[in-house]
Amino acid sequence: MPLEQIIISAIAQGITLFLPVSATAHMTGLAHLFGWPLPDAYLPVMLHSGSLAALIAYFYADLWRMLTDLPDIISKRSNDKASNNRRWMALFILLASIPTALFALLLRNIGYFETLYADPAAQLRIVGWGAIMFGGLLYLADRMGPEKKSLDDVTLTSTLMIGVMQMFALVPGTSRSGVTMTAARFLGFSRLDAARYAFLLGVPILAGAIAVDLDEAWRMGNDIPPEVWMAAGISFLASFAAIDVMMMLLQRISLAPFAFYRLALGCVLLYVSYKI
Repeated sequence: MPLEQIIISAIAQGITLFLPVSATAHMTGLAHLFGWPLPDAYLPVMLHSGSLAALIAYFYADLWRMLTDLPDIISKRSNDKASNNRRWMALFILLASIPTALFALLLRNIGYFETLYADPAAQLRIVGWGAIMFGGLLYLADRMGPEKKSLDDVTLTSTLMIGVMQMFALVPGTSRSGVTMTAARFLGFSRLDAARYAFLLGVPILAGAIAVDLDEAWRMGNDIPPEVWMAAGISFLASFAAIDVMMMLLQRISLAPFAFYRLALGCVLLYVSYKI
């Protein structure tokens, strides 16, 4: 696998995984643009590991507080709704991940992913339409959703609704962070808290993706090429920077620029798909 493929893939995934623009759309587009060979089986493991490490490093305070609050769920129940919701946050995040995990297992068992990647043109069309449709939903959610809720207002109902929406992230071109931000904005969460919740939801999802990718790599019996280790470090730096920039931008701008970018990207991918 070419060294430039490893470096560009790590930078591209690190940045686009946390911006609501679809990492799959960019990785698919780059692979077709450069004519890259299939990546090493361990490359997705390293890319996801770097991104997960960046999430943990950036939100370590939130994650640590959620873990330490777990024992207090029953023993220190309060009349303050916000306090109770904060104590339940870790369980809410795990619950929101269950629909996606079950849907991914179903798609894997029916051979969905193998069929998808067998036809490059069809793959590009699915990614392109996914980028366009969910980009449009992101725009509508950001325009229509009131900014009246924070993470203190997360409930079991909103958790399950966002969790069900997160299932659509398995459609290439959707963007996991984008679809969860879309759901949160429709439910009235502020842009900043919608992004924060979307990022926190990425912790169990990325951990699950690493486990699946690692299992597949072990089954193939491949060794980890030395250069692939570098992908984790690059992915970490790119992911951390993307999270930080996103959190700063959402204090100043709306999600509309990301939605318009997705629409343009989807149109380009569809054009390319019909030229193959």
